[in-house]
Amino acid sequence: MAGMQRKQATLVGLVAVLLWSSIVGLIRGVSESFGATGGAALMYTVASVLLWVSVGHVRLRALPRAYLVWGSVLFVSYELCLSLSIGYANSGRQAIEVAMVNYLWPSFTMLAAILFNRQRASWLVVPGLLVAVLGICQVLGGDQGLDVAGMAANVRDNPLSYGLAFAGAVIWAGYCTVTARIAAGKNAVTLFFMLTALALWAKYLFTGGEAMAFSVAGVVYLALAACAMGFGYAAWNVGILHGNVTVLAGASYFIPVLSAALAAALLHAPLSFAFWKGAAMVVAGSILCWLATHGRGARAATAAGSSQAT
Repeated sequence: MAGMQRKQATLVGLVAVLLWSSIVGLIRGVSESFGATGGAALMYTVASVLLWVSVGHVRLRALPRAYLVWGSVLFVSYELCLSLSIGYANSGRQAIEVAMVNYLWPSFTMLAAILFNRQRASWLVVPGLLVAVLGICQVLGGDQGLDVAGMAANVRDNPLSYGLAFAGAVIWAGYCTVTARIAAGKNAVTLFFMLTALALWAKYLFTGGEAMAFSVAGVVYLALAACAMGFGYAAWNVGILHGNVTVLAGASYFIPVLSAALAAALLHAPLSFAFWKGAAMVVAGSILCWLATHGRGARAATAAGSSQAT
């Protein structure tokens, strides 16, 4: 009976992987109707309500003070970088490329865990990082693949989006590394989502956000995006607490490819062979970094996979 429950919990966790894989295309769809800032604010507001219902409210007194402070700052900063980098993209293709830059976070998390959490690792972490970074260069080079001039021109076209995505990858690596040490097993994701929504509404109100154009398509994208985020976290929480963490952590590393495929379909943005080659390299690099810590006190690997996969 216990084995069956564990398998069911693992399947629920795998549903979270599919939900998060749809996030990029859905966020872009929301931003096209409601603007980058306003759309993100609406999305995190609705997701906060869903999390409140599915995961439950947070008792502030039960949270370690350090986790409450640093977790809030890092989580909100990351979610702002993620949503706005996709929202500010100039096209659907660019939104997918920007999201791929954000998927450097698993490799960065492993590196941070080795440097700051004394995570033991093998030599595989070095080629893992190199392969992941080269994969991003391949993606940003456009149809030419590994092309420095093309990559530079691509980034110059929209440095804000690419910069936010890269900053988000670094910030999330910091979040995974820090919270693994100070969270004491607590989960304040509902609170963090509410704080993210407040930060986005503040930005919208005080910096003159874009006009919102309500439409049936926009509302559908908003509902789907909020459900993917909110229920994704709820499903992942069930999987991590009661399922096979190793399977879930491994599956989360394939999100970049799944995400690109779903986003390309949703946004009608065809992707070149060079892009898919780069995406595969990002996944391969992340897996190499995971293997470098596997069996060596892989607390960081589990933390990286169990915190979030978006």
